[in-house]
Amino acid sequence: MGKKKAIIAVGHKILIASYFIIKNKVAYNELGEDYLSNFRRDKQIEYYKKKLQELDPELEFDIKVA
Repeated sequence: MGKKKAIIAVGHKILIASYFIIKNKVAYNELGEDYLSNFRRDKQIEYYKKKLQELDPELEFDIKVA
């Protein structure tokens, strides 16, 4: 059952990508294998920075997430 769901999910992703490529008349742009890993990491860093600032509003960070 899991294999069928995975096939449907991948097909759905391809269909959605194709729709927006055709709708917006843009070329397909491969984002790379690290895109989601970096995206999630950056979101987690921002989330935890926000949580830390809620605990200590005077806390400042020197490092900016790229």
